[in-house]
Formats: sequence, structure tokens, C-alpha cells
Amino acid sequence: MKLLVNAPINSLSFGNVTVNILRELYNRSVEVCFFPIGDKISLDAYDKIDKGFLQYLQDAANNRYSKIDKDMPSLKLWHIHGSETRHVKNQNLFTFHEVSDVTPIEKSILDLQDNIFVTSNYTKSNFELNGIQNVHFVPLGFDPDFGPTNKTYLPDKIHFGIMGKFEARKNTARIIKTWLKLFGNNSKYQLSCAVTNPFMDKNTFQNEIMKILEGKQYNNINFIPHMQTNSEVNDFLNAIDIDLGGLSGGEGWNLPSFNATALGKWSVVMNATSHKDWATENNSILVQPSRLKDCYDGVFFQKGQAFNQGSFFDISDEEMEEAIAKSESYAKKPNEEGLKLQKQFTYTKTVDKIISVIRAQ
Repeated sequence: MKLLVNAPINSLSFGNVTVNILRELYNRSVEVCFFPIGDKISLDAYDKIDKGFLQYLQDAANNRYSKIDKDMPSLKLWHIHGSETRHVKNQNLFTFHEVSDVTPIEKSILDLQDNIFVTSNYTKSNFELNGIQNVHFVPLGFDPDFGPTNKTYLPDKIHFGIMGKFEARKNTARIIKTWLKLFGNNSKYQLSCAVTNPFMDKNTFQNEIMKILEGKQYNNINFIPHMQTNSEVNDFLNAIDIDLGGLSGGEGWNLPSFNATALGKWSVVMNATSHKDWATENNSILVQPSRLKDCYDGVFFQKGQAFNQGSFFDISDEEMEEAIAKSESYAKKPNEEGLKLQKQFTYTKTVDKIISVIRAQ
């Protein structure tokens, strides 16, 4: 099989998914013609990458113009905005979508695609309700670079963690403020925050942190700088007992919370959007959403734009406080059902579904 892949490779979630899909294609000896989005390949985060795969990737990129064929199918991993362009006549879009609505322009671009792969049944349903056809639910997989470190971290503390972009969508500020209200300056507890945002300048980010702390000093919270490698991310996820990033109100999958749960940790998860496709009452601490809120934050989601309009799911401050307080009782307990996610969701299965759909065209 020959396949043109047009996708980014970087340290963000899209880049992580790209690398894992390409690695699975390499394992199957699929001949790939690779067009990196942004015309740049950044592999600094992938410190466990196989040399054979690296050579495969370099060949696929370096020889892309000589290998391209108008009749080969293509797989594009990208936002809806920007997916109106294609290299060959057949294009299969793999995208993430978190909001409730589909704008007319989003529908026009999605209607251009031969197939659309999405990572949540929530998105699939929203697209189909708007008359978009050939939409396929394709779950992501557990990253094979992650696993147990067999280290001892903070045995005498209950260690909470939150990882992901600092965003209103993810309720980052609210989660941290709620945790500080419950456990701030109590030496029995620790909160580690890996919440940098590459799209937010340093001064703005620092101001947001100052707002959260409200001028107070806390001795049991730490803000971790951007982690450079997957090994550092793996170390972070292994170190914590409870993940709070699942309290996000809108997700296309939520890799940090999913990976934490699959490593046997407990995640407090809002039971909405893509979370419903992997989080259960047996492997997560589920919180039912009680309301909707507009997605607009004036930064990443702006009202009246052509893309990303609608609502996220939400809970009240009291419900969030209750959920975080409840999670304390799960600390240090092994999550056997969470560990099963490693085999339930794999990139082998992800690529199986992609290839089966493309071959059926």
C-alpha cells in the first residue's frame, strides 16, 4: 500500500498522534510519501524513537516529490481550518473537534473530504446531525513510549497532577484554585502543574498564575516548565496519584488524562465529549456535567468567527470541589481497570480502522 501523509510533527498532541500513526505504518512497511505541515519535522520530544523508524521518516519526507502520485490516497491530520487544501484528489481528514456546533464554513470544508476520522462519538454525532457524511470514529491509542518507571516518588504525600495547555476550555485556573482551597499549605498533599501553553506569551502566563494564587504563598504547589521529552512526561504521569486534567469541559481525546489512567492512576473526569469513549465508572472518578457554557474565551475561541463556535460542558464550583475532595480516597490504590486501557486502545487498532476505510473507497 502507498499513502500520502500530510501532518505536523512536533511536541504537541497533533504531533504525538502523527508520530504514533507513522510508526505503526512503518511497522507494516507501508510506503509513505510524507508532507510535514509547516514544512518542518521536530522530533526533539521523541527521545525513544527507533533509528529504523527515523530513517523511514526521513526517506518519506526527502523523497516526497519523486514519490507523489495523483492516484494515491492521502491522510491529513489537521484542524478543520486549513484542511481545504490537498495534494492529491483523494483526501481523508483526521481531525479533533471539541465544541457543540458546526459552522457553515466548517461544514463546507468537511464536505470536501472523502472521509473524516474523528476521535469521539460526540464529534461524530455532531457532524452527522449537520448532514456531514463519511464520518468515522477512530479512537487513539496508548503511546508505546510510556510505561512504569518503577521509581518511588512521594510515598508520604497524596500527589495530584494536572497536565495540558492552560485554557479556559480545560478549566485549568478553576481546578488549581479549587485544589488550593481544599489542600493549600497542607503538607499531606502536593499539586504539580504542567500547564504551559506555547500559544500564550510568558508575561500573560505569569499574570494568569498570579491571579490564581491571589498574592498568597503556597508551599505545596509547583509549576513545571515545558517538558522537553516524552520520558519526562512519562515520569510526571508515573509520579502522580490523582490526575485532575479530566475536569476539562471539551476534549478531542485528552491524551494526558487518558495516559495517566492507562498507567494505573486515577483521573477525575467530566463525563462528556471524548471522555465518554474511554473513561468509565470503573477506571475513572466520573463527574456528570450539570450545565453548558459558551466556549468563547477571547483568546482561542472567539465569538462570531468562522470556526470553533458553540458550547462546552461544565460543572459548578461546588461540584468541582466535591469531586476533587472525593478523589483523595483513591490515592495510592492501584487502578487495575485503568491499566486495561493499554491493550483496549492501541495505535495498531487506530491504523487498522484508518486503512480499512481508505481501502474500501
